[in-house]
Amino acid sequence: MNIPNSTLKRVVIIGGGFAGIALAKKLRNKNLQVVLIDKHNYHTFQPLLYQVATGGLEAGSIAYPIRKVIQEYQDFYFRLTSVKEIDTKNQKIISEIGDLHYDYLVIATGSKTNYFGNKEIERNSMSMKTIPQSLNIRSLILENFEQAVLTKDVNESNPLTNFVLVGAGPTGVELAGALAEMKKAILQKDYPDLDISKMQINLVQSNDRVLNTMSEKSSQAAEKFLEELGVKIWKNVRVTNYDGRTITTNSDLTFETATVIWTAGVQGAVVFGLDANSLVERVARIRVNEFNQVKGYDTIFAIGDIASMETADYPQGHPMMAQPAMQQGKLLGDNLAKLNSGRIMTPFVYNDKGSMATIGRNLAVVDLPHYHFSGVFAWFVWMFVHLFSLIGFKNKAVVFLNWVYNYIRFDREGRLIIRPYKKKSFITFTSDEV
Repeated sequence: MNIPNSTLKRVVIIGGGFAGIALAKKLRNKNLQVVLIDKHNYHTFQPLLYQVATGGLEAGSIAYPIRKVIQEYQDFYFRLTSVKEIDTKNQKIISEIGDLHYDYLVIATGSKTNYFGNKEIERNSMSMKTIPQSLNIRSLILENFEQAVLTKDVNESNPLTNFVLVGAGPTGVELAGALAEMKKAILQKDYPDLDISKMQINLVQSNDRVLNTMSEKSSQAAEKFLEELGVKIWKNVRVTNYDGRTITTNSDLTFETATVIWTAGVQGAVVFGLDANSLVERVARIRVNEFNQVKGYDTIFAIGDIASMETADYPQGHPMMAQPAMQQGKLLGDNLAKLNSGRIMTPFVYNDKGSMATIGRNLAVVDLPHYHFSGVFAWFVWMFVHLFSLIGFKNKAVVFLNWVYNYIRFDREGRLIIRPYKKKSFITFTSDEV
């Protein structure tokens, strides 16, 4: 990898997400050589991916160059590659561009979409964990409407404007709300020759409430907001298959749709090479102790979504969210410096600052440790927190200006098919229709 030799011990961080970036920042001036590895050369602000998918923001406004984060740090290096395996015996990683020895290894690979073993759903549905995936969703949504205007057969056009979101967690709820706002104020102007009122937005949830990780009060408020926006919510319904056109469920309910967006679950993005006893197989997360050390290893750590730290308060590990990831990254930065100098490390204790979700214009829900509120004030709190959390002043400014413009004009100018998404069409046009 062409990393210079150093008298300092080398920390290798796999992953430039919330956890990896928080750790890298904390390791500045810690008397360690740091190598950060990621398959993208940018950090993604994942909570706003749904706005890229629905045309509210451009991709560049929620991405930030990793090299720019560390460019002023001494003895810090970034390499653009994917790690294929960890050689724990020889303390090195094996990547697509070569091998690299480590003294301390930190796995911060985050999570990926969990299809629960259903290969056909995985093949035919869309997921939204990365910027390229969000751009694919945006292109597919717009291409569906472009295709719908070319046919007079409602049996063929209706599936193109019928959207099914599987999973009513924050991502599914926020995406459903954004699509409902597009239907209400934008698509009818872009496609006056289509009956946009027939567009359906279906939110399917396998248990009895939306946002089931939030309070009952927030869940009820979110459901009310969504229904007022015209979203159809199907609770206690489990999707069993999707062949590219028809969704089947565990009941008699079926959907004819060209677009299924799967937000029903996540699992850890595991790197090969660790002992099987270190893994929680069901969710593909890595078992760690209170110092984020991987079970069975003294020099390997895991932080963020990939890490499963089982405690009395969190018997299945901390929630796979940005806050635990950043807090673990920051503490591990201090702990690695302590470990390197022979001092005792500090155990991790999660400080739950709350959770939130936005449903649409002036609509959001917020859960704080002792307060739960919703509506306009919650929406402003949501905006402030997300703006503050973005990396880079330019990104903050661009996102803020976009939000102000979209609010005043009730518009989304990012509805551009920049990179067409090729999906097999189920419509065969006649010469008369074309």
